[in-house]
Amino acid sequence: MKPGRISIKSKCQTFPTSEEWAKRRKCGVSSFTPIPSHPGRSVEDWGNLPHHVVLQIFQHLSLVDRARASSVCRRWNDVFHIPDLWRRFEFELNQPATSYLRSTHPDLIQQIIKKHAQHLQYVSFKVDSCTESAEAACDILSQLVNCTIKTLGLISTARPSFMDVSQSHFVSALTVVFVNSKSLSSIKIDDTPVDDPSLKVLVANNSDTLKLLKMSSCPHVSPAGILCVADQCHGLRELALNYHLLSDELLLALSSEKHVHLEHLRIDVVSENPGQTQFHTIKRSSWEALIRHSPKVNIVMYFFLYEEEFEPFFREETPVTHLYFGRAVSKEMLGRIGLNCPRLVELVVCANGLEPLDEELIRIAERCKSLTAIGLGECEVTCSGFVEFVKMCGGRLTQLSIMEEVLIPDNSYNMEQMHSEVSKHLGRMWFPDMMPTW
Repeated sequence: MKPGRISIKSKCQTFPTSEEWAKRRKCGVSSFTPIPSHPGRSVEDWGNLPHHVVLQIFQHLSLVDRARASSVCRRWNDVFHIPDLWRRFEFELNQPATSYLRSTHPDLIQQIIKKHAQHLQYVSFKVDSCTESAEAACDILSQLVNCTIKTLGLISTARPSFMDVSQSHFVSALTVVFVNSKSLSSIKIDDTPVDDPSLKVLVANNSDTLKLLKMSSCPHVSPAGILCVADQCHGLRELALNYHLLSDELLLALSSEKHVHLEHLRIDVVSENPGQTQFHTIKRSSWEALIRHSPKVNIVMYFFLYEEEFEPFFREETPVTHLYFGRAVSKEMLGRIGLNCPRLVELVVCANGLEPLDEELIRIAERCKSLTAIGLGECEVTCSGFVEFVKMCGGRLTQLSIMEEVLIPDNSYNMEQMHSEVSKHLGRMWFPDMMPTW
């Protein structure tokens, strides 16, 4: 071999020959402990990997693959039963006749409840739209009597799921967790039949630890029920709810001296009965109290309304930071946003009429000095108006998602000139989107 070259063969580990395997069997050596084929050279023994290494591998495996891997050797089986491996778990419950999603096998569920229930701390249930799946989730919840769960998530991949379960069955199962955990810090129970009495049980047992509560689309909860949570859970940092639960009293409770600074408030404004829903107005003084107490809070509002239902909103200054409109919104409404939403950081408009929004966008650029992201779908903006908007916002626009058909060439700019001018003001190359990216 020429000097300077490295032999590939000398770097590779070789596997035992048939004669060496025979020698092993005579010596009683395990197949998981390869004998070096040459002095100073050995083949890795997977069965003797450190526990913490195997544990890291197992944490990235699905439950089924984890169970299969545990049968490889005794050491891996020992790791399979380490409590740390069972602190975080997601139960997937789907009906094979109606869903293509995988499902956690019933035998494995029973093994988990029997051997590892006391280790569970971060638990979620992902169910399909079938009532049977949601009922199975409730049955499992009812058996978690020896757990100290810290986070609980109930996720429906499609409606109605939990909403079709008997309310008494659901509340009874949820109460088992609320009573026995004593240390819940995060709860996500959107689209469920949770009610005021069950929230009182939650507060009575977990008021010192609760930090996050997401419960949008929970029709059995009243403003008084969510107010009870805010009054007692002074460590609450994140809250998600429907607009009908929002009240002046709730904002004042979240602004009390005993309460920690709120970090995130998400509000879903949804029309349950199109044309018939009456939306109340929140006082400006209540919003101001919240901002004085929590000046860095993100207030996110998702609107799914018809144009005539926007009347009560943004008549006065509102400290919203993120606005998403899932249906058409009028020019007048966007004009109000420019006047009364000075804290706005992100704005997404999925649709508007056929009138250009130049004036409204320029007003938003003038008044909303924190705006860093905007998305426009089925709207119209002239190229001149759009360039002026970008020029006023400058490089602070980190996300600019505009559909190409939104932009209307005019006497000042054609599409190519507009691309060049917008890129110059942004300080980076920019092109309009071919499809929505938000």
